[in-house]
This record gives sequence, C-alpha cells and structure tokens, in this order.
Amino acid sequence: MSASANETFQLVGHCEEAGCDCSEPVCGCEDACDAMCDDGCDSMCGSGLGLGLLDHNCCIGEPWSLFGDHCGWSAGGWVQMGYHSRANALFNSRPDEFQLHQAWLYAEKAIDTSCGFDIGGRIDYVYGTDGPDTQAFGTGTGWDNGWDNGNDYGSAIPQLYMEAGYGDLSVKVGHFYTIIGWEVVTAPDNFFYSHAYTMYNSEPFTHTGALFTYTPSDDVTVYGGYTLGWDSGFDDNGDSFLGGISLALTDNVSLTYATVAGRFGDSVGAGSGERGYMHSIVADVALSDNLQYIFQNDILSTEDAAGATVRETYGINQYLIYTVNDCLAYGGRFEWYDQEGVFDSEGEVTSLTAGLNYKPHANVLVRPEVRWDWDNTAGVDAGLEDGDDQTTFGIDTIFLF
Repeated sequence: MSASANETFQLVGHCEEAGCDCSEPVCGCEDACDAMCDDGCDSMCGSGLGLGLLDHNCCIGEPWSLFGDHCGWSAGGWVQMGYHSRANALFNSRPDEFQLHQAWLYAEKAIDTSCGFDIGGRIDYVYGTDGPDTQAFGTGTGWDNGWDNGNDYGSAIPQLYMEAGYGDLSVKVGHFYTIIGWEVVTAPDNFFYSHAYTMYNSEPFTHTGALFTYTPSDDVTVYGGYTLGWDSGFDDNGDSFLGGISLALTDNVSLTYATVAGRFGDSVGAGSGERGYMHSIVADVALSDNLQYIFQNDILSTEDAAGATVRETYGINQYLIYTVNDCLAYGGRFEWYDQEGVFDSEGEVTSLTAGLNYKPHANVLVRPEVRWDWDNTAGVDAGLEDGDDQTTFGIDTIFLF
C-alpha cells in the first residue's frame, strides 16, 4: 500500500539523508532504506503527473504507445495544437485562433547493423496547418503538393524511404528529412513553438535521393549523397550534393557541418533553375549538467541560370537551454538574419524568443513562449503582422502516442 504524498516526501528525504538517490532505478542503500526509497519513488512516479516540478526528483511516468513495437517495426505519432497572437509567416501564419498544426503518424523499422546486414525504412504522414509547408514541390505535381484542404490546412508525406546498412555504413534511398541545421519540422524535436527565419527561408526541409552515413567511431559520423534538389518529390527538379560531418570534440562539445551544393530546383527560384551553395555549422556545448548552449551559422548563396542573384543570406542563431529536471526546462533563442532575395527588400531581421517546456507526463509537452521580432529591411517585408516590430505570445501542446 503506497504512502500519502506527505509521507512520500518524508521517505524520500530520509533515504537521501542515508545516501540514497531516489531518482536512480536502484537506490543502492541498506535494505531498510531500499524499501522506504522504493515506496517513495513509486508513490511519486505512479501518477505520472510531474510531482516535484522544481526539484531533482520530478517524475513524468513511463511513455505510453498506441501501437508499440512488433517484429522490429514501430509506429506512433503525435497531435500538436497551438495558439499565437501574431503572424510571422514562419509556419505560424494563422494568428489569434486555436489550430491544429500537426496530426502526425509514422511507421518505421530502424536498422540494427550490430550483427551485420539489416534493412528497414520509414513513412510519415502529417495533416494540419504545417502540412502545406512540408509538401514536396517541383516542376511536376510534386506528388503530394495538391493535398490542400483550404484555409492553410493540408496533408503531406514528408518521409518515405528505405534504409539498408552493414556494419558502420548505411544508406537511405527515397524521400527523407534534411541534415541541415538544428531546428526541424517535427514539433516534438524542437524546443520552441515558433521557428527561426533561417530554418524557414534558407534551409531545405526534405530531400529526395540517396544519402550514405558512415560512422567509423563513436565520435565521428560522415554523410554524403545525391539528391534531386530541395523539398522536391520524385520529379527531376534538381541535382545536388548533400553531405557533412559530425564530430564529438570532447565529452561536452560536438560540432556538425552540413552542406548542399548544386541545382536546388526550378520551383525554389520560381522557374529560375536556382543553383548555388549553402551550409550550416552547429556547435552544441554542454556548459554544465543542466545548461546547454547551441550556436548555428548558415550561409546561402544562389543564382539563376543567367547568373543573377536569387538569394544571399547569412544567419546566426544562438540557443541557451536550462533543464531543471525531466518536467521543466527554460530556454532562449536569439537570431540575426541578413538576407537578399527572400523578402522584397534587402536588410536584416532580428528575433528574440523566451520560453519553457513543461512535461506533466511523458506523453504530454506544453510550450509557452514570448517572441520579439524587429524588421530592419528597407520596407515592411518580413511578414510581421504589426509592421517593423511586434511582440507575439504563443503556446502549444503536443500529445504523443
């Protein structure tokens, strides 16, 4: 029979005084204390409602899965719903209303090459206001580009690939997420509800082609492959190299360089046959057990078939994230984005975002934030609803299954 909430905290305190850390699966103290510690931890974690929000012993329970794993295959998804008070044309383009951003389903067989050759793959499907942004574009139909449902809603299949590997080498063939940058399309994998200008305007979301991954050691991963441009389907819309390298420089510092170069696709440059080079450099630094700093630099330089500039952008993104425990984390993001060709006028855009992540349960994530944007372009062109500067409040909730 479990103890009351007051008794639970007394038991935990007693165990910790005896040198027992109840946050660990095995307490590792004397038998008598083990019993009390087990009772205390079980009582705190049993509800999975994030008790102990501001202390080390926060418990979020075990994640629940709707489909689970079967014969190496797994399936799941999430539902992301949110509200933001102002539009910024970076996914969040429907202000002052509650909306469904992502209703996401996936099925996957991850490869395991520890015993030799293995084969797998993955398919993702999304419906919501983020759907039209993640469709495949191209000179043809783009294969899911017509799956709109009016009022900014629509469907997409952002991933559909097979993967094979042997030992330290693997290859994806099909339609898959990019390796460029730090922010991604999938909502649960981002700290913030809103997105950076750099991610939305200067980076690809997906590629179609083949990408090899080679991992010669735990500290080095090398990428290289051929793709049909940016955000395209299986149409012939581009010819580009996609590659990079990820290095664990120390136990606390990792560095990733990723690049794409070649012809990005006719659709990206409005029929211009946009071609050029871009890269992202991401440094991830653990300043302490709780504090994480991320620095990202993106450079994009492209021209059309006649040699005229299409886009010239330079972005610096910085993130500082403090994780209190499994239930709570605070974060800040500062972005400076210098652009030519993205908006009607040349100039800079800066943005500051402050927010937190709260997990009342392993399957639930709540992300409130406040964002300040300043448009320093020659005209009012960056898509801000309030003109050249605005303050936006946003909050979303993600339910995983």
